[in-house]
Amino acid sequence: MRPVKITDTTLRDAHQSLWATRMELGDMLPILPKMDKVGYWSLEVWGGATFDAALRFLDENPWDRLRIIKQHCPNTPLQMLLRGQNLVGYRHYSDEIVDRFIKASHRNGIDVFRVFDALNDIRNVAPSAVAIKEAGAHFEGAISYTVSPVHTLDTYIQYALELKDLGADSICIKDMAGMLTPYRTEKMVRALKDEVGLPVHVHCHYIGGMAPMNYLKAAEAGADIIDTAVVALAFGNSQPAVEMIVAALKESQYDSGLDLDLLFEIAHYWENVRKEKGLKRGVTSLLHMEVFSHQVPGGMMSNFISQLELQNATSRLPDVLAEVPRVRAEVGYPPLVTPMSQIVGTQAVINVLTAKRWSVVPQEMKDYVRGLYGKAPGPMDADIVAKVLGESEPLPADVRPGSLVKTTYDEVAAEIGDLAKNEEEVLMYALFPNEARAYLEKHRQGAEGAVFMTGLEIDSAREDDAVNVNQIAELVKLIESSDVTEIIVEEGDQRIQVRKGHVTTQAHEPHAHPAPGAAPPAPESPQVLEEDTSGGRPSSWRAVVAPMVGTFYAAPAPGAAPYVAVGDTVAEGQVLCILEAMKLMNEITAEEAGVIREVAVTDASPVEYGTVLFYYEPVA
Repeated sequence: MRPVKITDTTLRDAHQSLWATRMELGDMLPILPKMDKVGYWSLEVWGGATFDAALRFLDENPWDRLRIIKQHCPNTPLQMLLRGQNLVGYRHYSDEIVDRFIKASHRNGIDVFRVFDALNDIRNVAPSAVAIKEAGAHFEGAISYTVSPVHTLDTYIQYALELKDLGADSICIKDMAGMLTPYRTEKMVRALKDEVGLPVHVHCHYIGGMAPMNYLKAAEAGADIIDTAVVALAFGNSQPAVEMIVAALKESQYDSGLDLDLLFEIAHYWENVRKEKGLKRGVTSLLHMEVFSHQVPGGMMSNFISQLELQNATSRLPDVLAEVPRVRAEVGYPPLVTPMSQIVGTQAVINVLTAKRWSVVPQEMKDYVRGLYGKAPGPMDADIVAKVLGESEPLPADVRPGSLVKTTYDEVAAEIGDLAKNEEEVLMYALFPNEARAYLEKHRQGAEGAVFMTGLEIDSAREDDAVNVNQIAELVKLIESSDVTEIIVEEGDQRIQVRKGHVTTQAHEPHAHPAPGAAPPAPESPQVLEEDTSGGRPSSWRAVVAPMVGTFYAAPAPGAAPYVAVGDTVAEGQVLCILEAMKLMNEITAEEAGVIREVAVTDASPVEYGTVLFYYEPVA
């Protein structure tokens, strides 16, 4: 017997790929004890986009989420996805921040770190590897799999050997775009087993439908672990269903030994959650099948649809998908995985929506072309490089990009000050300054240590409060065993507040969370460009308008001086502001020289497509 072990991705990658990372802690809590009994090799519960999505959309502290999941799953190793030097963000962080974040993650419950770099640049993985080994956790080195003229089996094997040299305990084939085929899988797994000799973990997204066949061939070739999700969050952009894979391996030497009856009990719970939230199943359509052409991964496809909905441009999806491989080839064939999927994908969206290719280039794309994210897998188009970089010089090949980031923990701690009460909150601010500050300010105004949860099933215990005594007892036990001092559960019009030794219930207005793909709140009076200039503005004034939906930032960083102010003379191409959209910081530049006459929106305001950002007067 050579049983295949299984990692469950329901609590991380599955809902990131299908639900735009909107699963709440309250959705998880009732079923966690049963998931802990299954016997999974690991539960992937953290990392990827779950960290910032908790702050941006769910009003949840990601560290609290991790600690609470760990308390409810004491028997199963918890796993996270780590983006190497990017951690759970979209840019490089300093070696010290990387070290502290990994050790804090392990301290709070992470046992297995799956570490990948979007460019398969080993230099971006090395600092993480050192920290994981020092922490005594499991280091799983991941190969970002893609298909291009510069990606071959030999290059993948060489990268896996480099991961082994860093101390990897296992190797993951990360097929984020569903590009693997059964016979490619078999060939790659055999080569890794023969030439590298570490346990092999295969991660496939369903997308075009190949993943179940890939898993069977992987098992036959010697793969040790495969990734699946509960059926309610499987297929489409997600992973294959665990119930299907477990059944397929029954009565074979690869039999996982997992209990199908227990799996179906868990599946019924998640199916009810899906129905209550009105969320769709994972399905494979012609658009998904075309992944073998456009190579857009599952989470990226979900985000494309959401992004284009925000821009009122869903009809342009075919154009964007056609633009993606063109942009990718121009910048050296990076694998389409975070952050490169966001960088390449956003550039494709901007190219299509502006109808002027490469006229607006996010700072992240500029940094990538310069080499600040690592070494591109293949050569870049020289004309595009010249257009993007202008007078800037590429990073010397012998300089490790992460070594250029010098931010220290003490600097970050001093900047956030007393608002952060522990190392985890300082690290949260280091990774996502705007979101973390907003969250901490909001929650410092209320009860210290409060945790907000929605979606718990609350049955009637008494006619006057509808509180389930057993569930309240569980919450009280959780408080007594942690640093959390208060939990507030919201269900419909019921609000249950649990403190140490004290429980109250009251009616409340339901706490609304944005649905996947929902637009941020619009400004009260968005100023949309029209043919004439209202408000008595001179006819010589011209408007700079938002080319997309996003958030307007007048300065490059919190507390910094604005890029421009009223009365400033700006040159053609000069940066006027930042428009944060699609998780990237997009520089809005002047199309011609002029004098800034009016800043039309306030800092950190959401803006719609066409909202006037500035008025300026051209100068000769």
